[in-house]
Amino acid sequence: MTDAAMPKPSGRIRWIVCALLFAAVVLSYVDRLVLPTLKPDLQARYGWSESGYADLAIWFQAGYGIAYVLFGRVIDRIGARAGYALAVTLWTFGHVAHIFFTSTAGMLIARIPLAIGEAGTFPAAIAATNEWFPKRERALAIGIFNAGSNVGAIVTPLIVPIIAVSLGWRWAFILTGLLTVIWLAAWLGFYRSPREKKGLSAEELAWIEAEPVEPQRPVKWATLFRHRQTWAYISGRFLIDPVWWTFLFWLPDFFNKQYGVKMLDFGPPLIAVYLLADVGSVAGGWLSSRLIGRGASVNRARKTAMFCCALCAVPIAFAAQAPSMWIAVALIGLACAGHQGFSANIYALPGDLFPRWMAGSVIGLGGLSGALGGMLMAKYAGMILETVGSFQPIFFVAACAYLVALLVIHIFVPRYAPVRLSDKA
Repeated sequence: MTDAAMPKPSGRIRWIVCALLFAAVVLSYVDRLVLPTLKPDLQARYGWSESGYADLAIWFQAGYGIAYVLFGRVIDRIGARAGYALAVTLWTFGHVAHIFFTSTAGMLIARIPLAIGEAGTFPAAIAATNEWFPKRERALAIGIFNAGSNVGAIVTPLIVPIIAVSLGWRWAFILTGLLTVIWLAAWLGFYRSPREKKGLSAEELAWIEAEPVEPQRPVKWATLFRHRQTWAYISGRFLIDPVWWTFLFWLPDFFNKQYGVKMLDFGPPLIAVYLLADVGSVAGGWLSSRLIGRGASVNRARKTAMFCCALCAVPIAFAAQAPSMWIAVALIGLACAGHQGFSANIYALPGDLFPRWMAGSVIGLGGLSGALGGMLMAKYAGMILETVGSFQPIFFVAACAYLVALLVIHIFVPRYAPVRLSDKA
């Protein structure tokens, strides 16, 4: 019986797994956004320059990108459970270590282990999704846990300023770091592969394993780079990831400089932006999954969803000239929704087009590519803000990035055909 013909199972353990992945992404974004949220205050207190802060962003992404590749390979070998545990341990250590520094140069020492650990977040989450969800549900599951990034971005400006004002900025790192320790205990206690999971019904296992799974085997880098599907994924990530990094690192600064919003008042505009992004993340994954469920090809479903999401980013070109903060919030929020919906579908590409034993390595290359693009964008943003003093050129790049990314993906994989490997590959 094919996946499309099987009735949906009554079991829901796979969705509990998805909830754990969602919580991990929330915590990873809380931890990486504590510093950007505190940036205007710490910049004034310790005399940080725009270029110094840009260097923090650049080196964070350098560590993140290199570690992303390594984690992709590691997770292919040790699996999602151990891989995620390793990632969380590393990033929690780096996150709490921020309390020992006050200069941007010092903060780099803490930022690097944070970046290395957080680089394992999405390779491990996508590996777990590939293990627990059939293709027709995969983009929806990715969209749900990917929405955790927006929840993390919402929670951070709500809790961090209160902690910083009440207890001091260092406690913002300590208390948020404790949350990841709690998550790690829950992950190790609950997560197993489907065949090892007690309480998983035969019906749900059959639904998960409706697609044949190839046995694990090593993959050479040369094998990956021979395939157009690899280039489609890494090119798409190179083009869209820098936009999201820019939102994460500079949105509080944008609202502060453009509209005079203070640290304790970041909550409302950032919450609105990332709530819209949450809607986009789930909607983008839902749309392609819905189209596949109605009989559309995976090629048509994924690209239709990505095109709709790319259009949502275009109006951000006008955000820097918005006559009011809330109009700017609406334009930026729409672009963030487009980004997250687009991401939910591009993150599904390795699972769609590669054997599961290769997907982690491909995901790692995509993460490195996105981080390299993010480093270039951070340098560009720092230079623009120090010389031009306007976010307009940055938003113009964001407006164009997704349509260009979809075009490049289509050129590389016009039929969205899965990789076919020989026994020697």
